[in-house]
Amino acid sequence: MHKALEILREATRGTNYEGALYLVGGVVRDKYLAKDLPDPETATADNNAEDVDIVLEGDALELAEFLFKKGVCEHRPAVYARFGTAMITIAGTQVELVGARKECYEPTSRKPYTEPGTLLDDVLRRDFTINTLLENLHTGEVKDITGLALHDIRNKIIRTPRDPRQTFEEDPLRMLRAIRFAARFGFTIHPETYDAIRAMAHRLEIVSPERIRDEFVKILTSKNVAWGLEALRETGLLDQFAPELTAMRGVTQNVYHIYDVWTHTLKTVEAVPVDEGALLRLAALLHDVGKVQTRTVDEHGNVHFYGHQIVGAEIARNILRRLRFPNTIIDKVAFLILMHLRVGEYDNQWSDAAVRRLIRDLGDLLESAIKLTEADKAAANLYMPTVDLEALRRHIAKVRTEMAGKQFASPLTGNEIMEILGIGPGPDVGKLKAYLENEVVEGRLKPGDKEAAAQLLRQKYEQWK
Repeated sequence: MHKALEILREATRGTNYEGALYLVGGVVRDKYLAKDLPDPETATADNNAEDVDIVLEGDALELAEFLFKKGVCEHRPAVYARFGTAMITIAGTQVELVGARKECYEPTSRKPYTEPGTLLDDVLRRDFTINTLLENLHTGEVKDITGLALHDIRNKIIRTPRDPRQTFEEDPLRMLRAIRFAARFGFTIHPETYDAIRAMAHRLEIVSPERIRDEFVKILTSKNVAWGLEALRETGLLDQFAPELTAMRGVTQNVYHIYDVWTHTLKTVEAVPVDEGALLRLAALLHDVGKVQTRTVDEHGNVHFYGHQIVGAEIARNILRRLRFPNTIIDKVAFLILMHLRVGEYDNQWSDAAVRRLIRDLGDLLESAIKLTEADKAAANLYMPTVDLEALRRHIAKVRTEMAGKQFASPLTGNEIMEILGIGPGPDVGKLKAYLENEVVEGRLKPGDKEAAAQLLRQKYEQWK
């Protein structure tokens, strides 16, 4: 990024553009955040350092053409005439050139009509005051045109540079961004801005599921995730795209829990380390979503959630499909939810065969399932029966060592089974192969022992005939 800015600076020195170009947005904001936040990494946690925004009072398309003719750009600029912007690449860095502008929106669209404006017009159309700082590319002078940007950074406030209702009416996605920035930086949302989010939450309906998903994931992977999720619920935003989650609030549980399902869920998500990423936090968020539909109370007043993992896995699929998550993520999250009680059942009486079954059934998601269980147990209370998950990890390591890297697979292929028994293709071949695999898992057949497998195969087939 620094190299690109230096090239751009030199290319425009001595021209009408000198002193007229300003850095704006996250690049400028994060310089000040890094000074004030206790954890400097938080300032740039989700900011793409390869993207730079430059604003000028003038024609950004002419500037792009000028830079292209000077040989500064790596390829011909991508021009967006409707918005008066152009995208160029300099030294591997994407630079968006923006002519200062005013924007007007139709009520049912996030795509604005634009007209030329001043720097003040341009910063007022931006989402939050913390993103309105301007830094002169040539002199380094910083302009705080609203008079609020530096104040709000220092006082940890998220607010819009103008009437928040107008800001959110024009671009409802900004409501999610407000919560995302607050959760990421540990800021508070200005009361007027927060009230506007409550009032305008329904406007999220015009935003594409993909864009909602992207902001939601950033909230979910922030350090202040529990606050962020509660803010989504409290403002009504969560109801717009995942009402199944808001339904968990107030659903009381059994004697092992002091929290309702929603509060327990927040604490479970919070117990998953940030660096684990979105997959595990999604699983933590959705692991008990099936409890709302499965809650029953027996004649003794005991609360039960029979089969909530099965119901929850399907509800999770529906939510994630709605938000256009990739199928690979959907399948993994649903599988972790379906299996999330399994690891918690471990005790030191488990046989090696039981651990082998666990390894086989959970596959590559075994460690994720253990971490999910750790978070789930951490979010319960002192009355919850403890599970020695480190003992489970040691037991798993022992079994894997004994397996010497071999897989829990049938020693015989389908073709070998057909050859040994003299049969053709059909469902019996798959069933017999699964039988041999299970014998390996149970420890009655050594991995790779084809001779013993053939003997067992013949015996089993004779029983079937």
